Amino acid sequence: MIKELMHDPIFLAGKSSPAFAEDLSVAQDLAQTLEAHRDSCVGMAANMIGVRKRIIAFYDGDKLCVMFNPEIIKRKGQYKTQESCLSLPGGPRDTTRFKEIRVQYQNERFQMRTKNFSGFTAQIIQHELDHLDGILI
Repeated sequence: MIKELMHDPIFLAGKSSPAFAEDLSVAQDLAQTLEAHRDSCVGMAANMIGVRKRIIAFYDGDKLCVMFNPEIIKRKGQYKTQESCLSLPGGPRDTTRFKEIRVQYQNERFQMRTKNFSGFTAQIIQHELDHLDGILI
């Protein structure tokens, strides 16, 4: 189900708790909401739809990906950039990201996976993980 976006900075500043199998419906709602905003958004964290669970959805090129309990375990190539966010009005803000990351996460069957990402996809994932940690750009 497509959900309304959360804009409350106090809610968004809260840390998310681990996701479990009973949170699969949250992931479905998150993916559908991201799809509905595809023209202006490339990634979302569950707290952006009002649920503080460690779930993100993002586009890796044209492929919609969902991760449960993602953690960055390796970073390489720090750089400065600017980002915007649907949840936070006001234009782009300065931030620091890494060109390459390695992410450990669980898939929809809650099997542990590890994958390397680079470029824009790595930037999207870092932005969404900041959301999970209550960091607002």
